Amino acid sequence: MKILAINPGSTSTKIAVYEDDRLVHSRNVRHSVEELSAYPKVIHQFAFREDIVIRELKENGIPLAFDAIIGRGGLIKPIPGGVYEINEAMKRDSINAPRMHACNLGGLIADHLASSIPGCRAFIADPGVVDELDDVARLTGSPLMPHVTIWHALNQKAVARKFAARQRKAYEELNLIICHLGGGISVAAHRMGRAIDVNNSLDGEGPFSPERAGTLPAGQLVDLCFSGQFTKEKLKDMISGRAGLVAHLGTNDITAITLAISRGDKRAETVMEAMTYNIAKAIGAAATVLYGKVDAIILTGGMAHSDYVTARVIKRVKFLAPVHVYPGENEMEALAQSALGALRGELPVLTYR
Repeated sequence: MKILAINPGSTSTKIAVYEDDRLVHSRNVRHSVEELSAYPKVIHQFAFREDIVIRELKENGIPLAFDAIIGRGGLIKPIPGGVYEINEAMKRDSINAPRMHACNLGGLIADHLASSIPGCRAFIADPGVVDELDDVARLTGSPLMPHVTIWHALNQKAVARKFAARQRKAYEELNLIICHLGGGISVAAHRMGRAIDVNNSLDGEGPFSPERAGTLPAGQLVDLCFSGQFTKEKLKDMISGRAGLVAHLGTNDITAITLAISRGDKRAETVMEAMTYNIAKAIGAAATVLYGKVDAIILTGGMAHSDYVTARVIKRVKFLAPVHVYPGENEMEALAQSALGALRGELPVLTYR
């Protein structure tokens, strides 16, 4: 089976070609701010991003002939996890999504390219809006602000299945706490194949991270909103983007920060300790969701490459359950495996409505 995986990010377009589960080509094309500023809205980048994919294939002698093309899913309406065949309803919601992000282009590009290839199917899998919450997890202290999830579902679900396979069990047999450590941090309680509780890692909830503020004191946030000092856009940026380590230390570079700590930077050390402390506290909270019946805790994402970070988290949470580290985001592999499973009939193909 030949599979093309497409993952549009805020400042990059990742492309990977697989033959069954073997990677035969991959490329991460980065985009400058100047390039993207030519497009008033994210949706206007469609042709630009698609042309990059087509050009990459041509330049490497890869024919546009695939059994499936799978794109990173967008910020559409909340849906259960799984593989979805792209349909008109999904395309409409991707174009008109309330939150615009480059990931919304993934399914649109996959569908458009697949439509020109006889027998080729177009999918998305486990987008960031996957919602499998227990009803009790949806309520907050205000009926006006229900709990919503935007998280690293694609990588978390893939890592969960990989870990389960190594244990010779099914994902649906295990209780797991999975923590994705990236620019944003998501901590999810997975109960027998469903993520029944997880923080909104985009809009400000959970631990602070390299680029996100996490949960903030509500009263102080309201005061800032009405202080007259900041625009709405600036406040949003202070929650997601220019927040977390960036706000405290001026950088999201973990290697640079840990190097500064090794040279005696006490401020950096305190901020990093606070971040890992809050990560561990969120994992502890997730353990209560599972009544303490936790088969394993898994740390994943790009920041899981940092022994400095993982060691401090593990020290605080290892009493709860065995801790396993799966560094990296693994999104392209996860997309390809999802498409392959769908083509082979090993994973159900769901319908978006």
